[in-house]
Amino acid sequence: MTASIEVRRHHKIEVNHLDRLAIVYVRQSTLAQLQQHQESTRLQYALVHHAATLGWAPERVLVIDDDQGKSGTSAAGRPGFTRLVTEVSLGHVGLILGIEMSRLARSNRDWHHLLEVCALFQTLIGDTDGIYNPADYNDRLLLGLKGTMSEAELHILKNRMHQGKLNKARRGALGTPTPSGYLRDVYGQIQLDPDEQVQQVIRLIFRKFEELGTLHAVLHYLVEERIQLGVRERTRAGGGLLTWRRPNRMTLQNLLHNPMYAGVYAYGRRQVDPKKKLAGRSSTGRVTLPPSQWHVLLKEHVPAYISWEQYQQNVARMAANRNIASLSGAPKRGTGLLSGVLRCGHCGHRMVVSYHTALGGSALRYNCIRQVSDYAGSPCFSCTGAVVDHWVTAQLLEALTPVSVALSLEAQAALNRDREALDQHWHARLERAHYEAERAARQYRGVEPEHRLVARSLERAWEQALEAERTLKEEYERHVHLRPRQLTPAEILQVQTLSTALPALWSASTTTMQDRKEILRLVVKQITLWGAVNDERMDVRIEWQGGNVTGGQLIRPVARLDQVSTYAELCARVEAGVTQEKTALEMADELNAAGLRPPKRRTTWNAAQVRSLAQRLGLQFSKGTDGRAVPSRRPPRAGDWWTLDGLAQRLNMPVVTLYGWLHRDIVKGEQLKQGGTWRIWADDAEVRRLQVLRAEPIGARQHRQWVSKATSMLEEPEVRDVSP
Repeated sequence: MTASIEVRRHHKIEVNHLDRLAIVYVRQSTLAQLQQHQESTRLQYALVHHAATLGWAPERVLVIDDDQGKSGTSAAGRPGFTRLVTEVSLGHVGLILGIEMSRLARSNRDWHHLLEVCALFQTLIGDTDGIYNPADYNDRLLLGLKGTMSEAELHILKNRMHQGKLNKARRGALGTPTPSGYLRDVYGQIQLDPDEQVQQVIRLIFRKFEELGTLHAVLHYLVEERIQLGVRERTRAGGGLLTWRRPNRMTLQNLLHNPMYAGVYAYGRRQVDPKKKLAGRSSTGRVTLPPSQWHVLLKEHVPAYISWEQYQQNVARMAANRNIASLSGAPKRGTGLLSGVLRCGHCGHRMVVSYHTALGGSALRYNCIRQVSDYAGSPCFSCTGAVVDHWVTAQLLEALTPVSVALSLEAQAALNRDREALDQHWHARLERAHYEAERAARQYRGVEPEHRLVARSLERAWEQALEAERTLKEEYERHVHLRPRQLTPAEILQVQTLSTALPALWSASTTTMQDRKEILRLVVKQITLWGAVNDERMDVRIEWQGGNVTGGQLIRPVARLDQVSTYAELCARVEAGVTQEKTALEMADELNAAGLRPPKRRTTWNAAQVRSLAQRLGLQFSKGTDGRAVPSRRPPRAGDWWTLDGLAQRLNMPVVTLYGWLHRDIVKGEQLKQGGTWRIWADDAEVRRLQVLRAEPIGARQHRQWVSKATSMLEEPEVRDVSP
């Protein structure tokens, strides 16, 4: 038998309100409140009975509790509040009940939006203090005041908690998680991890990063040497137990960025950016700020592994290693020595390296493609990389010669430090394994012989500890056998003697390209290149780290003869030589003596090149009986027939490319006699067609040829075998 409910209808509740739903909105801000403050939750669910006393039938009361554990600071990420506004907007709701206004919303934006919708659809709002009509001026004023107080209360609570944490952090007493290599004592003070092996690994990581310069190189070194990181368990079940884990990139990155290793207590390194915060995800929106914007920075507050200056250098080095356009990035494996430090003198942007894989990767070019990629314009400048690399290498070796002995001694000292660090690490591992075996032996000897179940388990543990110790000893012996042996005094003297021959060490096969790039970046700040497009001359400027500047002018190979700066003088000399009836060989000697260079990679002229230039000019060397050259002019065009050189010059393309078109039947040509010269047919329309074809990108031309070939193969009639 159900208990009767005494109905006490409020004077603001009308019949049209009772015909619609009464919604009870239930919300707790955090999951901890759900577990520890259950009385508030029960009080909110009890509003269902309150709705019944106001005249609503129990089946007309809807409970929305989808937002349990959600904060009321914003409507984003609260499906229950969204559902509530939707029901009101559809005209389904006559009354909204909440224990207090802060349960519905703590944001004035969300709260006044709900009031507007409720006033439009004649929906009442009620709490433990009374019933309010948002369409009524006085009730609207009171509801707005309650919403303002609710939002102000939230900000007061947040500010009070933040100031309390900030004040505690300024004293360095705020309990933050400690990274690997640190732990808190019983008094809450941060101390170095008492395990010496943990400390040795941390110091080894910082030393190797200072030496190798990249995070990937440090990770590769740790994996190659089978070095693990000691980590203390933070869970209550773990109880601070030390575990050894293999290194990974994220762990090393966090370790190198953590200022605590420099003895600094920091608070506020990562702060929330409201523009990047995602709805319903409290951990999003955090951005890393520079030290000048941290809330707290207390130097020399905790024991340090490195100095503050070294920490800043490490952070700056990792930032410079990023592969973005504005930074040089970490040295790569490619053969381009100047990658990352080369700048275009025309636009000031960084030049990129391109490799010609068709030539086996031996040919490289430096290109400035910023105008092409950003504005679809023309390239600023490009050149063959070998010429610049050779000149910069010569300047670098000349600058490093006085300090080569000091560099060799420093390298020797670094090698000895690494050897000692690895030995300490291995001895610590061996000592730990021996201790584990001895402890297992003591446990086995301490058990009563009659307790065989326990004795057998302890015996197996002892055997496993002995096996682990034996395996570790074998690994250590293998490590000692494979590592480089210690240098003798005679070998050290030999190294110091060889250090004076730095060019030989630079070009040695054991010196990797990454090593050369690292050496270059230690002494070179930036290299700038500029020059005209149709000119083989280019200017180079080296800015050294000390502030000095070295400049020079280089000769780069160009693709065509008309790109040579002395092209006009070459043409005049060749034409004069033909007129004076000189041989091609004599003309080549004359051009070489004048210091005039041909294009491509050649540095001197030969007779064949001189004849080719003469043919381009419409001249031809023909030998008489005396071996002298007899000048004869052959026009580049006779009617619709062109010479190979004449048409190539008309189309502004290399002769060898036009010769390839001839063999691929792109152009039509013939030989007047066997082994004679070619002539090509091209009327005015054909010349225009070839000009369009020459201006077309190579990729589009190859794609069209492939489509044409595939279409012709599909259109071939099928041949059937009809033989009996």
